[in-house]
Amino acid sequence: MQLINYIESYLQLPKRSIENTVKLLNEDCTVPFISRYRKEMTGNLDEVQINEIVKLKKAFEELEKRKVTILKALEEQEVLTPELKDKIENSKALIELEDIYLPYKKKRKTKADTARENGLEPLAKIIMAQKENDLKTKASQYINDKVLTEDAALEGARHIISEWINERIDIRNRLRKMYEKNAVISSKVVKGKADDEKAQKFRDYFDWSEPLGKCPSHRLLALLRAENEGYIKINVEIDKEEALIKIEDHIVNSDNECTDHIELAVEDAFKRLLAPALSNEALNNAKEKADITAINVFAKNLKQLLLGSPLGEKNILAIDPGYRTGCKIVCLNQQGDLTHNETIYPHPPQKESVMAMKKISSLVNAYKIEAIAIGNGTASRETENLIKRIRFDRDLQVFVVSEAGASVYSASKIAREEFPSYDVTVRGAVSIGRRLADPLAELVKIEPKSIGVGQYQHDVDQTKLKEELDTVVESCVNKVGVNVNTASKSLLSYVSGIGPALAENIVEYRTQNGAFTSRNEIKKVKRLGDKAFEQAAAFLRIKGAENPLDDSAVHPESYGVVKEMAKNSGVNLIELIGNKEVISKINLQNYCSDAIGLPTLTDIVKELEKPGLDPRKKATVFEFDPGIKTINDLKTGQILPGIVNNITNFGCFVDIGIKESGLVHISKLSNNYVSDVNEVVSLHQHVKVKVEDIDLDRKRIQLSMNF
Repeated sequence: MQLINYIESYLQLPKRSIENTVKLLNEDCTVPFISRYRKEMTGNLDEVQINEIVKLKKAFEELEKRKVTILKALEEQEVLTPELKDKIENSKALIELEDIYLPYKKKRKTKADTARENGLEPLAKIIMAQKENDLKTKASQYINDKVLTEDAALEGARHIISEWINERIDIRNRLRKMYEKNAVISSKVVKGKADDEKAQKFRDYFDWSEPLGKCPSHRLLALLRAENEGYIKINVEIDKEEALIKIEDHIVNSDNECTDHIELAVEDAFKRLLAPALSNEALNNAKEKADITAINVFAKNLKQLLLGSPLGEKNILAIDPGYRTGCKIVCLNQQGDLTHNETIYPHPPQKESVMAMKKISSLVNAYKIEAIAIGNGTASRETENLIKRIRFDRDLQVFVVSEAGASVYSASKIAREEFPSYDVTVRGAVSIGRRLADPLAELVKIEPKSIGVGQYQHDVDQTKLKEELDTVVESCVNKVGVNVNTASKSLLSYVSGIGPALAENIVEYRTQNGAFTSRNEIKKVKRLGDKAFEQAAAFLRIKGAENPLDDSAVHPESYGVVKEMAKNSGVNLIELIGNKEVISKINLQNYCSDAIGLPTLTDIVKELEKPGLDPRKKATVFEFDPGIKTINDLKTGQILPGIVNNITNFGCFVDIGIKESGLVHISKLSNNYVSDVNEVVSLHQHVKVKVEDIDLDRKRIQLSMNF
């Protein structure tokens, strides 16, 4: 099977678009580059469609690799026939391939193997022929020093028949459909674990049952986690009697003595071979689907988080609040550099609030602070209240910033390289401040799954999770663009065509030679060749460059056509950029050629209207209810302001200014039916919620938005 045909069978896309996209991928072009700058070749495919092609291309390559391995194994066994080879080469799925290979797969010695060694295969064939009416007499002919009785001979023959049944593809596929449609997943608490304190979070699953096909992603992952931690035992089952009838329908064609033995073999095959394998397969398939759902939710959340509102280049005072160990304060300049740090102790047990307020006021004046960022962890609300009591001599915006993942960054190699002389508390405070200035630039330094905007991220397939989240980060970085003269190594590494090694070389060149003055100068970076430049150039911005297009998303390969537009419009390049009146009169059809088409020209004109525009909204201040400081302050019926801080398939979590976030179940999001939580809310959205229920013992808060 050919790659293009394989992809075409899954995606409703033009063949030419698939062929050209695969060609570009084989030339090491990145998805952001292809989707933005090769629209004519792909037929204007977007990032989502191109990523689907990437995934299917990888799946096809894995399938072909497995075929090679199996063919080699069969050749070594000297059992590969032309017919078998043809079946393998034309397989379209791994399950189909593994079913074909199953009879030849090396495995531990089975009961059927022993029976064959004892010479019982001819007897098994006689039974399967279903013509013999005196099996006892027939079986007596197979008695030997290892088979002592007729019953033993018949039992051995049944073991061989059971294995034949297990290896029949048609039977396995029929049962697969049963598992797909009718399987039930159930769980029981492990003996002696019901009273275990740690098991209580899983108590809903101590005696649970539902159709596997209807078990939502989050519940299946919770069940599997509970089993992995040893609190419950999971079973996946179908109706045994119905399954046996379906198998027998494929095999039994008479009503004699042989039929009884075949029915015994069928029951043995189902109980010992088919049910364990296929129930495990069904659970694995359900887990794979649950993983995909959970990863997709995580990816959507991460994208919204990374594209969160930046405050921009400001002098920021950032505070990592705490009680006993104090509040760590750092001052950052407009470039995010650390200019000062110290610790204050305004909260218990020290209660040096007056001294702390004087210190903060002094630092605000000394470092010309324009905004204050407070981490949302322990003592956050108390610290925010302290700040609001200070009378500053200027208007200051005070923001509460998510600390999720800050501790991971603080202890990371990246943080140690950035701040080798400072401890983790200083690094954490710096991260909080920088997140306010530019969430994307700071969050790329943290492993995506540690940012805390998903559920069960440690339970899903870690390879698939990393691939998907890396794709999201790459997409966001290239969507926004990167200032090549200020970007960190971490941020640069996600730019199309760059990667960690070239990112390090860019920073090294910048350190030795000063700021880049043009995109062309980027070519001087060590080991940054033509291909890397082609992929990266348009995503790298040069602020204040001589050529204003160097601070835009226009690719250098299109500079010529922009200059031609300016010339034909009777203005110079600088006069063209941002001049909507002139730009609106440009007839794009006049500039179409074999090298550049209408989709790219349309993008160029949009960029010329607002060159280098950041697609993100600006950060705005949010105020929590000042009377709510802990879960004990909550009462049912209260209407509170909150910020959406996590989204799942079953609802969203809302930060209402205390340690515990509240859950708005999907059924409570709107007065109308909601199928997708993301259609109603987005990460960091400011919302009003009503307190519906408070479980103090379990620290759970139920909220509603449909009031």
